[in-house]
Amino acid sequence: MFLKAEVLVNIGLNFDSERSTFIAPRKGIYSFNFHVVKVYNRQTIQVSLMLNGWPVISAFAGDQDVTREAASNGVLIQMEKGDRAYLKLERGNLMGGWKYSTFSGFLVFPL
Repeated sequence: MFLKAEVLVNIGLNFDSERSTFIAPRKGIYSFNFHVVKVYNRQTIQVSLMLNGWPVISAFAGDQDVTREAASNGVLIQMEKGDRAYLKLERGNLMGGWKYSTFSGFLVFPL
């Protein structure tokens, strides 16, 4: 998980900023996107979107010769009411990069 998030939009209050976790308010198809920035060279970062503790998708940024690089990904997933989605830094660190990173999720279609 990431540091306590600065939340820009939280309609419905389904994003828990203390845990940086989205909690599905109802069963449905949800869209998630993330964009994570590493700001130091000589490291690789791997970020995964987790659903109830299991990785769904990942993104990597690993160019050793650049100071700043981004890792992004997005997915549509079916969630049940109460399911939890969050980002997990699997490898590397985001020292300073977290403030340039975003995570968004929303209901596309209720089931």
